[in-house]
Amino acid sequence: MSPSTKPRKASRAGTTRSIGPSQMVSLPLSEVYQFLEPGPVVLLTTAQGGRSNVMTMSWHTMVEFVPPLVACVVSSADYSFSALVAEHECVIAIPSVELAPVVVKVGNSSGRTVEKFKKFGLTPRPAELVAPPLIAECFANFECRVVDTSLVDKYNLFVLEVVKAWMNPEQKRPKTIHHHGYGNFVVDGKTITLKSKMP
Repeated sequence: MSPSTKPRKASRAGTTRSIGPSQMVSLPLSEVYQFLEPGPVVLLTTAQGGRSNVMTMSWHTMVEFVPPLVACVVSSADYSFSALVAEHECVIAIPSVELAPVVVKVGNSSGRTVEKFKKFGLTPRPAELVAPPLIAECFANFECRVVDTSLVDKYNLFVLEVVKAWMNPEQKRPKTIHHHGYGNFVVDGKTITLKSKMP
C-alpha cells in the first residue's frame, strides 16, 4: 500500500482508530444534490404575452460580484422556460420562512394551468427595468436580464445579470429556507462572524 492510500490514524483520549473509506457507506448519485443545493429557495417570475408567472427555484449560484451575475437552471419542461428564452428577463424574489407553505405550493403547480399569483395570494408589483413583476411578500427582489445562454441547450443553464435590486426594510432579519430534497427544508440559522487576515 502506497503512502497516499494508507489509512490515517487519529489519536483521541489514548485510543487509536482508523479513518478511511471503510467507515463510509455508498450514496446513490441521485441524492448528491441534497448535499450541494447552494442557496436559499427563491421564486422566479417571468412575463410573456401580457401574462406573468412564478416558479420555485433552488438550483442557482453567484458567479460574479459586480455586476452581480447569477447562474440558474430552469428546466425546459418548466412553463417559465419558454418565457425566459423568448423575453430574456426575470425577477428573482427571495421569500422568508413564513412563506414556505406558499413556496411549496407554487413549486408543485404549473403555470400552464394555474394563475399562481392569484391562486396563492402573491402580490405582483411593477419592476423598474424589466417586465416580470416583483413579489411584494418577498423581502428581496432582483430584476434580472439573461446575458449568457451558451449552456441552455446542453444544461438548461442561464446566466443572469442583476440590473436592479430591492429589499424590504420592514422585514427584519428574515430567515430563508434551503431545500434538502423530498420536501425537506433547513431554515437559515445562527449567524457567526469570523475575522481573518488576508495573506
